Amino acid sequence: MDEIGTISDEIVDKIANAFNPEKIIVFGSHAYGRPTGKSDIGILVIMESNKREIERMVAVSKLIREHHKKIDFDIIVKTPEEVKHRLDIGDPFISEIISKGKVLAHRKTAHKTAKPSIP
Repeated sequence: MDEIGTISDEIVDKIANAFNPEKIIVFGSHAYGRPTGKSDIGILVIMESNKREIERMVAVSKLIREHHKKIDFDIIVKTPEEVKHRLDIGDPFISEIISKGKVLAHRKTAHKTAKPSIP
């Protein structure tokens, strides 16, 4: 498995263990484009939380960056209700992530999907 695929497995495990998310979705060039050496890794984490969005984002970002300081990440953390609202109002960014992104993990265990890796 390539370095990014290994990193994605590590990230999924860390996020799943720390936050028990509903879904972890990779988006952007690593999911549906042609990543370059300068491409960041976009990750949408959908999880229940009473914290403000910025607090959730900081918590997930901190966890990831503790182990992957040299890689740029674009971290978005939303509750299921926030995602539903964004889809209901036709948010094109969230719609694209949901429709084109690669689900790396889903609820409770955040079970990995069949050998997830970022191309």
